[in-house]
Amino acid sequence: MIRNLPPFPALRAFEAAARHNSFTAAADELHVTHGAISRQVAAFEAWVGVQVFHRVGKRVRLTDDGRRYLATVQAAFDSIALATNQLRDTAVVNVLRINAVPTFAMKWLLPRLNQFQRMVPNVELRLSTSNAPVETLDAFDVAVRRGPGHWPDCASAHFLDEMEIPMCSLALVQRLPIRTPDDLARHVLLHSDTRPDAWRTWLAAAGVKVKCRKKQSFDHFYLVLQAAVDGLGVALGPLPLVADELASGRLVAPFAGPSIDARGYWWVARREVANAPLVEQFCGWLEAQAKGAAPAA
Repeated sequence: MIRNLPPFPALRAFEAAARHNSFTAAADELHVTHGAISRQVAAFEAWVGVQVFHRVGKRVRLTDDGRRYLATVQAAFDSIALATNQLRDTAVVNVLRINAVPTFAMKWLLPRLNQFQRMVPNVELRLSTSNAPVETLDAFDVAVRRGPGHWPDCASAHFLDEMEIPMCSLALVQRLPIRTPDDLARHVLLHSDTRPDAWRTWLAAAGVKVKCRKKQSFDHFYLVLQAAVDGLGVALGPLPLVADELASGRLVAPFAGPSIDARGYWWVARREVANAPLVEQFCGWLEAQAKGAAPAA
């Protein structure tokens, strides 16, 4: 269907003049002369065959027909402006490549990442996980690693603390109570290849010499946490990464401590992109999110 539309310049002149009740103000807004607005409005009235302005000397005011028409035109202009802005926004897509250690990515970053996506909707996030040294990564903009560390040709900053405390499933502790660190001798201690000294460090801090009945080892720490949820043994759970598991009851901390400081998390940005607005925004967002992530159970 062919739409019977008035010339767009004349329509813009009408809308601006009607909104300001002034040809002069409309001319200033559209960067044309007063005479150009007057001619465009006259051409518009001739095209529609209806008078839309009363002219009283140098002053103008809308007729009833003009007032009714203005409401529809303004709504249409608003819709066109909104659709145009949305169309332009879709053409601006930035890519941010993030590489994080697996357990951090699964337990802390992913549950929050939708907040950053809503804050910066026109960014394509490419998240990969790895425990590999930063300098061996093929391509990344921001990496998250436990630190402190030496990351050549990178900018970096600490943003999240971590503390470790024994955790297990509620069913396990109900079946075989854990009231003091010495009671761990009756349980299977769950170990991770990525944190080989964690239990030794914690037991030394607790001041006990537990001769473990047996242990189970996993290559990734997130498997240790899942094994603890499933009741296979006791894990040394990191706070605040497992805050959701504690809040939901999937894991419980059978005693209050000691909770020992572990290596915290650092963002690491390649030097050549560290000052890019998107990289700065993401690193600042990580720091802001960490301030709201209390490490205590």
